[in-house]
Amino acid sequence: MSHVKAFIGLGNPGSEYDATRHNAGAWAVEALARDSLTPLRNERKFLGQYAKIHYAGHDLHLLVPSTYMNRSGKAVAALCQFFKLSPDELLVAHDELDIAPGTARYKHGGGHGGHNGLRDIASALGNDKSFHRLRVGIGHPGSAKQVTHYVLGRPGKAERSAIDAAIEECLRTLPDVAAGDWASAMNRLHSFEK
Repeated sequence: MSHVKAFIGLGNPGSEYDATRHNAGAWAVEALARDSLTPLRNERKFLGQYAKIHYAGHDLHLLVPSTYMNRSGKAVAALCQFFKLSPDELLVAHDELDIAPGTARYKHGGGHGGHNGLRDIASALGNDKSFHRLRVGIGHPGSAKQVTHYVLGRPGKAERSAIDAAIEECLRTLPDVAAGDWASAMNRLHSFEK
């Protein structure tokens, strides 16, 4: 598998969505930008908040699309076209209903699992689903009818603390990801539970 050259965090724009579960992917990229002391800045050509960092010996593009979740593909495609990135050089962080808060998982390729952001990215990349994913667990409300309200709701204090802990553990595995050592990164992250 190739080296990751871009870390993209999905969410919805605007202060009313900042603290909602659907923005868990964006929280991961924002946390790396903070840790790297490199602020994300509005970049119109990429339709989002962007920064470039030198990380673990590699250049890494950070992007949080400013489009709504179901239009994330436009921003990702713009970044890929400008920097000539292939889908398997992308790590897309997103909220994951099927994983409990306090856990996260890496995944390479696969379907969108009903996630509108992933669906739009795959479509914008010519249905190439070979991009890597960082699935940040937010848990499931228990009923499909409650999903929309749940993902657009704010987690409680303990739940947010668990999600943040999983994101911090993700960041500890990113040097391995940047080096292309997915086995080490997965082994560490997948054994973590808050």
